Amino acid sequence: MKHWIKRSLWALAGGLLALAALLTGYVYSLDLDAEPVADRQATAAELGFGRYSGPSRGRILAIVSSAAELPGGGRGGFELTELSRAWWVFIHNGFEVDIASPAGGEPPMVLDDDLIDADYAFLNDAAAMARLRQSLPLAEIDPGAYAAVYVVGGKGAMVDLPIDPQLARLWAGLSPEAVIGAVCHGPAALLQARDAIGKPLLQGRRVTGFSNEEELQLIPDARQRLGFLLQDALAEQADYAFGPAFLDHTIVDGRLITGQNPWSTWSVATSMIEALGHVPVARPVTSEERSVALLATLHTDGLAAAISHKAALPGSDKRLLLMHGVLALLQGEWRRAWWLDRLARAPDGRAG
Repeated sequence: MKHWIKRSLWALAGGLLALAALLTGYVYSLDLDAEPVADRQATAAELGFGRYSGPSRGRILAIVSSAAELPGGGRGGFELTELSRAWWVFIHNGFEVDIASPAGGEPPMVLDDDLIDADYAFLNDAAAMARLRQSLPLAEIDPGAYAAVYVVGGKGAMVDLPIDPQLARLWAGLSPEAVIGAVCHGPAALLQARDAIGKPLLQGRRVTGFSNEEELQLIPDARQRLGFLLQDALAEQADYAFGPAFLDHTIVDGRLITGQNPWSTWSVATSMIEALGHVPVARPVTSEERSVALLATLHTDGLAAAISHKAALPGSDKRLLLMHGVLALLQGEWRRAWWLDRLARAPDGRAG
């Protein structure tokens, strides 16, 4: 019996070593070291942001959460990526941007490990960081001074923004012509919002926000941590519409514009510029955006179409494609995971 156990343990060890060797070979074959990495020293000028030279087109207020902790435990705060990317779109199109929060001062910021050049450019910009570190208290905000309000996501937005009385005052005081945008968890700020005559802002509107599928994939006990799920709360008041998980999905309902997740930030900000009556100024397109577009093609048209699409692109982010492959594996979607591996390995426009 002891010899059988020993042989079994040796067989198991050999199998684990073989599996480790296979995984090592697979990772090596991806050649991720050849992929471009974000420039931590990036500046707005180098990236081509902020080139608008005409007169100011007005002011946009970006609102971030002051809640650092979640009711059920865990980190709150706002997502830098959902502020920085919208910031550059607004600045690039001739708007001045103020940042406000319920408490004022420096709000709790979440820095994930997927930052791109545009995010580092924000962190490296003295004017942008000064506005952030000295965010205006909502109590001091004059709603009439702003052409648009943009609510930044992050889980903290679920905690303080729906119940903040000064934010309620701001919604009621906005001009009927003002544009309202919100991304990811940001639409939580609209749950109790009413206009100047007391009508709920979400009543009869079509909106989106972070979906139950996305939330529960990342935090299985999200209902306990957050107190509620955003999709459920929005669906109680409005016509909630969701797209594929972790892909760009933005809903434009007149002057109300909402995005489902962080990858919707660029399109929410751009749609806000359009709703304000302007043709968006051309800007650099990121490799992340190209990858999200590829993933959308894969979702709607299949692998062959996505590979053909990739061949026409000047650059995409292999890591993001593979991250979606890992998510597919975790969900048991073996075919999709294989497709994503094939798509990640396919040549892009840089190769031809």
